[in-house]
Amino acid sequence: MAEPASGVPLLELLEVMRRLRTECAWKASQTHRSLARYLLEETHETLEAIDTGDAEHLREELGDLLLQVYFHAAIAEQAGEFTLDDVAADITAKMRRRNPHVFGSAAGGTPEEINEVWESIKATEKQRTSVTDGLPPGLPALLYADKVLDRLEREGAQPTVDRAADDLGSRLLALVAEAHAAGVDPEQALRDAVRGLLGG
Repeated sequence: MAEPASGVPLLELLEVMRRLRTECAWKASQTHRSLARYLLEETHETLEAIDTGDAEHLREELGDLLLQVYFHAAIAEQAGEFTLDDVAADITAKMRRRNPHVFGSAAGGTPEEINEVWESIKATEKQRTSVTDGLPPGLPALLYADKVLDRLEREGAQPTVDRAADDLGSRLLALVAEAHAAGVDPEQALRDAVRGLLGG
């Protein structure tokens, strides 16, 4: 069993990134925008590691992904925008707010009930004006469709999905709706099916 984290390596990584930003010409020249492609690439490599079930591979890829977070924070710190501490404080406060069954007086419940509370608190915080507010347009299409269906459902809407449509897009949307109703992640399901097709 892994030992509880001490936090020391995290502080060492922060110091490494600060030094690299001042002493490595390539790293000093990078911006949030220039690094965006690496963040996307490392995210996909982490997903691939999760799919393989290889813990060592996942550990390595999580490190690469963590590097991207630290890199962006170091850039922001240098520009006087925010620090890694600010990032950590924000997400800690969010976790406390959105988990009242742990950090407040609310009762627990099933995973589904806990998720409903999370989504309710999130909706109150975000004050969305449409179901697509806050959904990045670059999300994979299956994930985007699943999130839109979920938000419509939460608003009490009953979206009409034509399961017998002739066009491919409507049939794909119907499959996403089927996965959503079954509590299945359509992106993961498709990745698993492709991996099975390739004998993985």
